[in-house]
Formats: sequence, structure tokens, C-alpha cells
Amino acid sequence: MIRLSPTHATFTLTLSCPNRPGIVAGIGMKLYELGANITEAQQFDYAEEQRFFMRIVFDIPFSDATEQTLSDAIAILSDEFAMEWSLTDMARPHKVLLMVSKFDHCLVDLLYRWRIGELAIEPVGIISNHPQDTYADIEFYGIPFHYIPITKETKAEQEGRIWDIFQSSGAELMVLARYMQILSNEFSRKLAGRCINIHHSFLPGFKGARPYHQAFARGVKLIGATAHYVTSDLDEGPIIEQDVERISHADTPEDLIRKGRDIERRVLARAVRYHIERRALLNGNKTIVFSD
Repeated sequence: MIRLSPTHATFTLTLSCPNRPGIVAGIGMKLYELGANITEAQQFDYAEEQRFFMRIVFDIPFSDATEQTLSDAIAILSDEFAMEWSLTDMARPHKVLLMVSKFDHCLVDLLYRWRIGELAIEPVGIISNHPQDTYADIEFYGIPFHYIPITKETKAEQEGRIWDIFQSSGAELMVLARYMQILSNEFSRKLAGRCINIHHSFLPGFKGARPYHQAFARGVKLIGATAHYVTSDLDEGPIIEQDVERISHADTPEDLIRKGRDIERRVLARAVRYHIERRALLNGNKTIVFSD
């Protein structure tokens, strides 16, 4: 978790570029010239692709540089090293649109982590294909709620409404917090790199209804969950985070469901945090994750 300074602005710079000597030295010298102090630095040389990845967190006095000044300085380095880069002001909460269906455990967990300040997000809306009274026991803290039922016949129209809400709310990330509707290929492409999904992951993979009951019937020894970026390939987007828990012959299907909820909650929360803290860098079908 990034700690903000009361006297300095905190920024995170992420980048990838073809690997060559001088990248770290060039970035370090540029930040030094700007009066910045590096507080975190992680890097990875992807030798197979000859590509370099880096994440830097730095503090800079409020009076010394604006975000535009920093961007202009980094743009010069970008030209020199052919960098793809992103600069993020960590004092600004990430605007997130939350999507949910009947199972609300992931939604409740994210709202709790936001409320206690663990996740630096600003929920700008909650969208569900079920009416609001489905969640009568949940406090939404004034977050706008949108009931958008979806059928095969209305899918394109309803996804259009969701896209309008995403844009008008200023959302930067969509989180499918157990949203049990498949996004169309076109919609998935619009949200590339800006939509995270959570789902159960088993060996073998059990698809369709009642996956935990299927797992119980096969006598699995591990259950798990995977959080990934959404792509047009169903449940095959770049993986951000995964976790598992051991199961025994004494566990009932209800035990698997209970343990599965816990795994899904923590895996999704970590994935959202990795995204908003710029720890997850996309690299084709994979991610480079600078976990803390």
C-alpha cells in the first residue's frame, strides 16, 4: 500500500521498452534533476522478448513540479528509449464502476476496503442485472445504483447503457464483482485493460452451473480463484492474481462454497489494488505484476 506524504506529491511511473543499457540511469538522473526522491523501484528484464519493464514510485515537493511538467520531462525520455509509459498521481482515487449479480460477497468486500481506506478507489456507480432490493441489507453510501436487466434480445442495447454510464461517470476501471453475464466481444474490446473479472478456477476446470458441487463430486484437493483482465476470449484474459486453498474429503459442497467465497474476495481485492497502484503491467496475453 502506497503511503502519501503530507509535504510532497507522490507519483508512480510505469514503463516498458526495448531493453538496452542506460534506461535506469537515464530515468534516475531525470527524476533527480526534477528534485524527486525515489521511494520504490522494481524492474524486470524479459529476456525472451528483449523487453524491459519498470515501476517507480517517487515523491516530489508540491512546489517543484506539476503533473504536466513531469509528463513533459518523461516524454523526452520516451522518445530516447521508445518507451510506453504511464504517470499516475497517487493522491487521486481511482474511479471504479462496480458490476454485480446475485452473489454480493465480492461487492461487499470491495466497499468495506474502500470505506476503511485500504483501497484508494472512488466507486462512481454500481450496476446490476437484479433490482436494488436484492441488496437490501447492504449500505451503498450514496453510490448511484443502476438496475439494468439483460436478455439475449436486449444485450446490445443494455451494454450500450452500461458503456454510457462508464463514460459519463468518469470511470477508469470496471470491476465484475461476480457479475454473471458474459460481455460481448465488442464491449470487451472497448474495455481492454480497464475491466477486471473474478471467477473460480479448479483443476480440472468446471464450467456451467454449480461448479463447487461439480468439484465436490470429483473429489478435488484444491479450490481456487483467478482475477484477470477481460478480453473477448471468455475467462482467458491476462491473469493478475490467483490463490488456492486445500480441500479434504471431509468438506461438503457448502464448505467448498464458503471457502471459495473467501478466496474470491481476497484475490479480487488484490487484483484491484495491483491495478490502481500500477503494479500490473500488460504484456500481450500476460501481465508483469510487481507485487509488494
